[in-house]
Formats: sequence, C-alpha cells, structure tokens
Amino acid sequence: MSKDKYQILSDEIYQEIGGINNVESLIHCMTRLRIKIRDMSKVNMEKLKKINGVLGVVEADTLEIVLGPGVNTKVATIMNNEAGVKEGETFPETNSYQSNKSEVEKKAAEVHAAHKASLKKTWWRSALQHISAIFVPLIPAFVGAGLISGVAGILRNLLTAKVLPMSWNLGVTVLAMISSALFAYLNIYVGINTAKEFGATPGLGGIIGGIVYLPGIVAPVSIPNIFDGKPLAAGQGGIIGVLLGVWLLSYVEKFFHKHIADSVDIIFTPFLTILIMGLFTIFVIMPLAGWFSNSLVGGINWVLKVGGPISGFILGLFFLPMVMLGVHQILTPIHLEMIQKLGFTPLLPILAMAGGGQVGAAIALWVKCRKNKQLVNMIKGALPVGILGVGEPLIYGVALPLGRPFITACVGGGIGGAVVAAFGQVGSIAIGPSGVALIPLIAHNMWWAYILGLLASYVGGFIATYFWGVPKEAMLPADEADAEVKERREAEEQAYNLNMSTSGENEVKDNAKLTTQEIVAPVDGQIEELDEVEDQVFSQKMLGEGFAIIPKDGKIVAPVDGKVVSVMSTKHALTLKSTKGNLEILLHMGLDTVELKGRPFDIKVKENDIVKAGQPVAQMDIGKIKEAGKDPIVIMTITNMDDVSNFKLIATGTVKADMPVLKITSK
Repeated sequence: MSKDKYQILSDEIYQEIGGINNVESLIHCMTRLRIKIRDMSKVNMEKLKKINGVLGVVEADTLEIVLGPGVNTKVATIMNNEAGVKEGETFPETNSYQSNKSEVEKKAAEVHAAHKASLKKTWWRSALQHISAIFVPLIPAFVGAGLISGVAGILRNLLTAKVLPMSWNLGVTVLAMISSALFAYLNIYVGINTAKEFGATPGLGGIIGGIVYLPGIVAPVSIPNIFDGKPLAAGQGGIIGVLLGVWLLSYVEKFFHKHIADSVDIIFTPFLTILIMGLFTIFVIMPLAGWFSNSLVGGINWVLKVGGPISGFILGLFFLPMVMLGVHQILTPIHLEMIQKLGFTPLLPILAMAGGGQVGAAIALWVKCRKNKQLVNMIKGALPVGILGVGEPLIYGVALPLGRPFITACVGGGIGGAVVAAFGQVGSIAIGPSGVALIPLIAHNMWWAYILGLLASYVGGFIATYFWGVPKEAMLPADEADAEVKERREAEEQAYNLNMSTSGENEVKDNAKLTTQEIVAPVDGQIEELDEVEDQVFSQKMLGEGFAIIPKDGKIVAPVDGKVVSVMSTKHALTLKSTKGNLEILLHMGLDTVELKGRPFDIKVKENDIVKAGQPVAQMDIGKIKEAGKDPIVIMTITNMDDVSNFKLIATGTVKADMPVLKITSK
C-alpha cells in the first residue's frame, strides 16, 4: 500500500531534523509544528526548507515548521503516533541514539547547542513559550465555540427582525448554550492547562480556575475585598488571576511533595495546596488581578478611543514584526480578558489587518513578478490561506525573504488598522481565526466595518508594494535574477578595486588596518598550539584555528575589539565578533567545564556588549576547576576560518594578558 502525502511529509521531516530520536516533544498550532529538538546540529535546515509541503521554517525557542492549516494537524498526529506519545509529551530516548554518537560528536554538538541556547533562552521568551503552550491547545475550541456563537448571534438578529419564525428560538438557545460551555467556564480550562505547563496536578489548577467564579456565593452572602471592603465579584481577576494563581500553586504543591512523607503525601499535599492557594486566590490574587485587568482593559479602550485611527495604524503596522518575533503570544490572555469584561476584544480586528496587508503585497508581487515562476507558484500556494487569515506562509515564504515586501505589507496592515479603529468598537467575540474567517465573529453587526478595513489593508498593501516594495531581481526569472545579482556584485567589486588602485598611499595603509589585526592573549600563562590540547574537538581544529594558554591566574580579557555575541548558560565559554574583519571568536575556559554548571566562573559582560582588547570579560577560579578534576586551559579559536587568508602565531612561551600573540589577515 502506498503512503499518503501526510505520511510522506512526516517521514521527510523526521529525516531532515535528525530522526525521531532527535525530538524531545512536538505540538502544533493552527499553521505550524512546534518541535523541541534535542540536538540542533543534526537538523539540516536547507533540506528541511526544500521539502515539498513545507512553507517555511523558523528557529525560535522551538523549531517551527510551517505547513498550513489542516496539513499540520494530520502531520503532527502521525509524528506523535510514531513516537507512541500524546501531543506535548516527551519523546522516549533510545540507546541507539546515544550509542551512535562518538565522544567527538558529543562535544562539538555541546558547543553548538550551548551557543544556540545562549542566543535565544531569555526569561521573556520563556514566558511567551509558557503562554503559547497554555493557550494553543485551546485554539480549536475557541474557533469552534466562537463560530457557533456567531451563527447564534446572526440567527437571533434575524429573529428580532422577524425574518425567521419564532419556532427557531429553541435552536438559537441551544446553539448559544453550546458555545457557552467554553466561555462560561474558560477559567477552569485555563487553570488545567496552566497546571500541566508548570508541572502541577491539572485538577488542582482547575479548582483555582473554579474558585475565581465564587461558586456557592449568592446574594446576600458575599466575600469582602480586603483592600477596599467592597464585595468580590464572580470572575474578578479573570484569566490573569488564574495564570498567576496556578503558577504559584505549582511551587506550593512541589514544596509539599518534597517535604511530606510518601505514605501521607496523597492526602496532605492536595489538601494543604488547595487550602493555602484557595485562600490566597480569594483574598489576594482576585482583588489585585481584578484591579490590574480592569486597568488593562480600560487603558486599551482609552488608547483606542483617544488615539482612534492613529492607534489603529500603529497597532496594524507593528503586528507582523511581533508575529515574526513570537511576542504576539502575550496578547492571547489580553484578548480573553477583554472578552470576559466587554463581551468582545476590539484589538483582534485591528491586528487582523496585518494579514490583509500581506495579501495585498502578495497580489502586487504576483502582478509585477509574473516572469518569476518560482515566486508566483509560492504565492499561489500561500495566498488562499492568507485570505483566510493564516499569514505565516506569506510571511516566511514570500515577503520576509524578499525584504522590502515585508515592510510594505506592514504599511498595508497599518492602513487597515486605521480604518477599523476609525469606526470604533469593532470587536471579535472569540479568538483564533483572522482574515475573512473572522467575519462571522464580529460583534454588534459591525462586520461591514471590518470588511472595509480588510479591503483597505488589501489595497494599501498592494499599492505600497507595487510602487515601492518589489526588488528588481524578483521580477526576473530565477536564473536571470541570480545572474543579475552576480553581475552587480562583480561591478561593485571592480569599482572598489579601481578605487583602491587609484587611492593614495595613506588609503592603502588604512585598508590594511581594516583587514589585518593582532589578537592579544586573553590570560597570563604558557601559550601552546591547538595540536597539543588534549581534546580532539580542539586539537583536530573542528571549531577552527587558534591557540591555547595554560593559565597562571583566572583573569580573562577580551582578545580583540568587538561585540559579545553570546555567553554560554554554563559560563564556561563566550563568543565575540571582532570590529575589524568580522572574525567570529570562541573563548573557551577549561576542558569539560560545562559539567561544572558555571560555579567556578564569573562573567563580567553580557550579550551585545561592546568590548576593547584587554578589557576584563570573565574571572575563573582555577583552584575549584582543578579540584573538580578538570583542566583549566583557556582556548581561543577563530570559527569562521573561511574568511581568513593568513593566520600566524607570533608568540611562544610565557605570555601576558593583552600581549599580541596572533596576527590575522581577513579576506
């Protein structure tokens, strides 16, 4: 039996991401797979992007593979089933995966993975990742319940206008009840998912979500707000309160699991956790979160009311960059909080205009780039789902690679956002869909204003792209575009060479200063060549040419003028990029010191800091390193040797920090 297209796509993805054993976990959202990779060095990004059916690939905290709506659901199911896990669960590790990696591969992968992690792992991205994991599984429910609610609203309006007979009233009531099964108890669903995400018992998280509704508290009975004495309202604090409460609950529960005897843990841990966090939620979290959510919703409404079209333009303009960076996830709880407070979110229709700008830009590219069959075919595949509100294929497959169309598409989104905001109170009763698919969810019969905004974003994106956003190469067939780029680069190089040949002696000397530089010793000690280092990764120069120093003390200085690119989370290494020649430099302190988890190291710089040669960047405790049985040798390598034309070690024996030891000429 031949494989179906989804199975083939799953197999090809597994092959290019290093196999099923290289996956830690896998979830999907509306348009993409989100895969946690164990070893990024095993992922073949180029081949992955070329798989038929893959619309784009994004390296974020997880590897995001854009497949489009529907397809990603089927592929995710197949891939999880093959691993024998449910969505989001950890994939099992097999012995073959570990045994097939040599020691050299392990160390090289370790440096590579640590470098990747240090560039991307921040508290902010971690928070967004948690928010995404909590709400993405609920998106199908939002879409389904929201559309049912929208249909019920339309039918109710037809009943009011007496277009439909009153016999339809029961059907409308049933539809409204079905949609309310999500929205009336949303806090409980969020509480359960939040508990799962932070490693707490899901049922306990659901209880915190339920407490916010104040079940059983019916007038004249009330619970006072301890801050102002007024009665607490059911639902006060909403989604924000539930997120905070369950996050704190996860720590309380883990504390009791750790300190209560196993024999009575099942009894006292849930009892004490619910008791403590229930009281804390009622008397502290609900009042504070309620104040915060009221202020947040009121503030957003005030901005939209006062700013009007200007606010709408700014929101529509910058939403696509937010999507590209992944920070749009923070808006999900804000949307839901507004739906709970107002019955709709006025933000979503404005932000949805960003996708309309993408559609307009894509149509302009289609019109002006007809000769570029490859680009046109990409647009044909991405445009239908873009119209329906799924913008990732257009972003990552069309606009972003070309550069300028991404900017002009943002302008189109801003124009649409201004139009929607000008009408005021154009809101959505649910989240999930966008584009044309959002029309049935627009509240208060304001769908016509939303459509006008959508058309404005199409036209704005089209005009801005047609006149200012189409690169010349994109209008040519692929082979001619490549030839033109090559010809332009050759012309630029010839002009540069001609300029250099006719320049005076001082300009030649200045150019020499730009391409040739001296690297200074990062530490006092005995210098030696990499061949002598007792580590195959360095001695075989897998990470580039360089040198090593047996240190006399622990003060580490910058070997060049440049910028700190990354600091490893284990503090045993950092990378820099030189100001001259754009050399990529790895500064590695000790062998196998990653296992010490940063304890002997004190890093004095952070990512993106500008440093001068000889400036202190770290301090290491040589004694502690030796006590742990590790070699404290300091190693420096040039990791982009393809950009180096001449490399010469100019020092031997004992060297001092900040003393020139290496001369490099860049190409």
